[in-house]
Formats: sequence, C-alpha cells, structure tokens
Amino acid sequence: MSAVFNFTFVPWFRSVAPYIHMHRGKTFVVGIAGEAIAAGKLQNLAQDLALIQSMGVKIVLVHGFRPQVNEQLKAKGHAARYSHGMRITDEIALDCAQEAAGQLRYEIEAAFSQGLPNTPMAGSTVRVISGNFITARPVGVVDGVDFQHSGLVRKVDTAGIKRTLDFGAMVLLSPFGFSPTGEAFNLTMEEVATSVAIALQADKLIFLTEIAGIRMDPSAPESEDNPIDTELPLAAAEKLLAALPNPQQPTDTAFYLQHCVKACKAGVERSHILPFALDGSLLLEIYVHDGIGTMIIDEKLESLREATPDDVAGILQLIEPFERDGTLVKRSRTEIERDADHYTIIEHDGVIFACAALYPYPEARTAEMAALTVSPQTQGQGDGERILKRVEQRARAMGLQSIFVLTTRTKHWLLKRGFVQADPDWLPEARRRLYNWDRKSLVLVKKLG
Repeated sequence: MSAVFNFTFVPWFRSVAPYIHMHRGKTFVVGIAGEAIAAGKLQNLAQDLALIQSMGVKIVLVHGFRPQVNEQLKAKGHAARYSHGMRITDEIALDCAQEAAGQLRYEIEAAFSQGLPNTPMAGSTVRVISGNFITARPVGVVDGVDFQHSGLVRKVDTAGIKRTLDFGAMVLLSPFGFSPTGEAFNLTMEEVATSVAIALQADKLIFLTEIAGIRMDPSAPESEDNPIDTELPLAAAEKLLAALPNPQQPTDTAFYLQHCVKACKAGVERSHILPFALDGSLLLEIYVHDGIGTMIIDEKLESLREATPDDVAGILQLIEPFERDGTLVKRSRTEIERDADHYTIIEHDGVIFACAALYPYPEARTAEMAALTVSPQTQGQGDGERILKRVEQRARAMGLQSIFVLTTRTKHWLLKRGFVQADPDWLPEARRRLYNWDRKSLVLVKKLG
C-alpha cells in the first residue's frame, strides 16, 4: 500500500469520525426518485445506504416510480395524465403502478441482498422489510379534476415502523396506501417520505432527485455565478417558495422544496435535496462538513457559544494538529477541563470547528486570548473573526480595557484586526513570569473601545 494513500486516507477517516458518532442511532427517511433507478443508480445507492446503516443509522427508504409507471402505460398504449403536479390514476394507471411497484421492490431487495467479495456489500446483512404502514384517503375532485385512485396519506403506522427499525431492519415503502376498506391508492414518493419523516420526527429527510439542489437564483441559468445554496434556513426557504410558481414537474425548483419546508415546519430539523447523478452524494452530504446539494434547516446549525466540560474532547481534537506542528503551545486534557468555561467555541452540527480561550488579569485590566484555532475545513469563512468578536465582548463585560495574544504564526492576521505589537515587558507581571523566551512569541495587544 502506497505511503501517499496512507497519508491521505488516515486524516480523511479521522475527519469523518465525528459524523459517524453523531449520526449513530439517528433516523433518516430517504426518498429516491424513480428516475434514479431508471438511470441505473440503484446498485451504488444500495451500497451507500447499507454502509450508512452499518454505522448505526436507522433508515426508512421510500422509492418513487414515475418513469416506470409511464413506461408500463406506454406499453399498454395508454397516455399518462397529470394535473396539479399529481398523476390522475385511472384503473389502467393503477394496474401499471402496482406492477411497477412490485418490480421495483424486487429489484431493491435484490440490490440489498448482494454480498460479493471485493464490493462494499461484502459481509453486509441488510434486512429489508416492507408492509402496509400507510393508510391513505382519496385526493377526490380538485378544481373539477377527478383524481380517481390517486391518494394522500391519512395515517402512518409510526409504532410499526419504529419496531421494525429497532429490530435492525431497513424499512422499504412504496408510494401506495390502503384505505380501511382495503382500497388501494397511488401516492407520491415525496408525500409518503415527508409524512413518514414528520410522523417519526426523523432526524433527516433526504430526497435523491433529478436536480442538483436549490440555486441561489432559481430564475437564472445554471452557472458558476449561480451556485447551489448548500444551507438554506427555513425562513429563507419559505420566502423563496412563496415567490415560486406552483410546481408541475419534478425539475421545478418548488417541487421538492415544498416538501422540505413542510417537514421542517413540522419538526424535522434538516431536510436535504441531493442529486442522484453525482455518485456518492449521500455519503458526501452526511459525512462531509460542507456536504453536497441543499440542506433546509429549522435552526441555525452553527452555534457560537461558551464551552462546557462536554466540549473538552472536541476542543482537544481541534487543537491537537496545531500543537503538533508548533503553532500552539501544548495543553493537557486536565488543563482544558479545568479551564473549559474560559473557552468560546463555534459548533456546527455537533462538531467543534473553532475555539479560543480568554484568561483575565483583572489587576492589569487586560486578558490573554489563547488557543485561537480554526479548523482547516472552515478557514477563510469568517469563523476566526466571529470568535475574536465574541472574546472581545466577554472581555468588555469583565470591565477590561484590552486583550493580548502571544503568537509565532498569526501576526499579520491579528494586525489586520486592530492588534499592535508590544514588548514582552508590557505583559502583566503574572503572565510575564510565565513567558517562554526560547519560543520568542510576539506580543500583540488590542485596546477595547
């Protein structure tokens, strides 16, 4: 095995470890558009889902079948009919939907049953369980259009799904529901996935779709100047949705966005729109900080706050590489545990990406800012400035007149933010006694207005 591979693999694996720990025991509802299966993406998606489940995530998988039903209808010489963005399901369309669902369930179960050596499924055991977990009701007549056998979700058997997940199985749902009288209704994958996510109060609702995500300007063409908005707060998503026309096609911006907004408003904190065309998009979204596609969030995931003893492990993991290369003075776990309340941190989705400590010297009306650290993953995004501003606020609240930093590497960054260089003799007497003359750290001071 090459040294280059080892050099890249080890830090990468360590970087995803916090997300593995964070997602263990969580429940994800994953909706896969029928177009993804038609495009030949099922094998890789099954491998990725099996891998995610092996790391302790409970998965409810909802498949779509729009193109498969249309193919069946075409074979029978029957035209597909839609209105209000939904299929009008007559008797022939209902038969086609039942045939397509049966075939797709067979293909999905087969994909999760593979265990060939030298593949990601080797050694895996994925139990896929389907069932009549959805009770449905008819759409009825809307604006004079009779939707016949098209339905809406009336009730989700939450207890049944939870028992199945706790058993260690993956729950597979087709977009079908049944009335209490046994009548079958054709549903949409999007509505089933959203309803199940809300009923379970799932940790994530994820749609694997034909679109890459929500662009910053949905009305403008795809370009580098109009990138995907990777993180969209719920309020902004609602505002955008209100400005968009009612969706008719899955490629319309509002088509999946409306379901993500509905889920978030009903208590699902995170909903995602991912492109199935990008291989591994599920893994990239779940285990990489910036992710891929668009995430709609019910709250601002990034939290700027003071640390608690529970954050010590995360702080140690953040600063350790900088201690190793000499950027920071090494601090013991005991020292950080003792001083945890001195630290300010930026936490994103359970992972600490920036920190700094504040040590006051009240007799000199100043304080030292120490261990200022920003993760390489988020450098250049303003986290350092946000931490600095919070530290300054804490110092002012203590009635201090300045803060100072001892540094060997960040002089220019600090000078740009109002610090000026001072002689080590400027330091408060208690800190001056601890100054390491061998390290030759620069002393930079900032007066607080």
